[in-house]
Amino acid sequence: MKRMTKVMCVFSVLMFLGFAIAGPVLADKIKVGVVLPLTGKLAKFGEIENKSFLMALEEINAAGGVNGKQIELIVEDTTGKPDVGRSGIEKLISQNKVIVVGGGYSSSVTWATVAVAQQRKMPFLVNTGSADRITEQGWNYIFRLNPPVSEYPQAFTLFLKDVASDVKTVAILHENSLFGQSGSKKFVETCNEMGLKVLMKKGYEAGAIDFKPLLVKVKDRNPDLVYMISYVMDASLLMRQSKELNFNPKLFVGGAAGFTLPEFQENAGPACDYVFSATLWTPSVPYPGAKEYYDKFVAKYNSPTEYHGAEAYAAMYVIADALKRAKTLTPDGVRDALATTDMMTVFGPVKFISYGKKTQQNRLPTLLVQWINGKLETVRPDKVATHKCVYPVPKWYQR
Repeated sequence: MKRMTKVMCVFSVLMFLGFAIAGPVLADKIKVGVVLPLTGKLAKFGEIENKSFLMALEEINAAGGVNGKQIELIVEDTTGKPDVGRSGIEKLISQNKVIVVGGGYSSSVTWATVAVAQQRKMPFLVNTGSADRITEQGWNYIFRLNPPVSEYPQAFTLFLKDVASDVKTVAILHENSLFGQSGSKKFVETCNEMGLKVLMKKGYEAGAIDFKPLLVKVKDRNPDLVYMISYVMDASLLMRQSKELNFNPKLFVGGAAGFTLPEFQENAGPACDYVFSATLWTPSVPYPGAKEYYDKFVAKYNSPTEYHGAEAYAAMYVIADALKRAKTLTPDGVRDALATTDMMTVFGPVKFISYGKKTQQNRLPTLLVQWINGKLETVRPDKVATHKCVYPVPKWYQR
């Protein structure tokens, strides 16, 4: 009897250890981590992505989850700071025992977190961080859903060739972050390829309260085009103060980011009108479920969504798809499944390929939008346009 009791005790201990070691594999729920800025200056972006992740999660779990198991989403707030992002992903891996991580807003924070993920052999699906070098390291645990920042201006460059061919000179303003530095450097290369003269390229510290000294210098150079890589509050202030200075280049163009959020229009007011921006998605794209996602988001949260939200929503479905196909519910099993992803999402087709210096990078076309009468309209390419572009852009006093 004593021997039987000992056997049962040993068996119980082994079972306990088995569950403890397996963690997310044997649990009723599959733990998935997400890193996003929920507080701080980037919180508006994190909010729209977090809501989209949660909306997709509800749909996936309601439809049976992953082969009968529910997904548990554990979100860590990066506050928009690289060191906090590193701590957050370490917590997800070490304490929460997740088997895959998604999210990744802001290139600087994403760069910090993917380095940890690669070192810890944790698959990470980046859905927004866009600095080119994120997928140029040959890292086999890092995947990216969204295009790199160097590819953002694709639709805009075609617009310059086809419509705004009178544009000859450019000024580039960018925030001094990895996103801003990477994007501005690549746009200089694009200008050189197109024969456009870059009169100045100037970085600034995010969160400035007065851009007028900088804008006066830009105005003195008299560029045809001002290309700006900025987050939402800086983008809004740049446009308001350009109006106050009566600065009238032929084009103001944003490099996505802050120029596509509803808060840009709210903060910039009438100064947002006729501003162009690169973007990665609009509700008019011909991808199955794109408009439905937009309508569901508006109905659920009583606010509009845009490409950042679509990235997060699609990323959740890509992660769920990989979990369903994984031979083992382990980080390595999920990594292998992500590597063979080939699916359609509301954000477009997803297949991770290698090209140029990039590995495990999804490749998608980009779009051009313009704020017209306070509404963000798709103007390029023509097949998905919701409005004809306004060009030449009227001067401030003509509006």
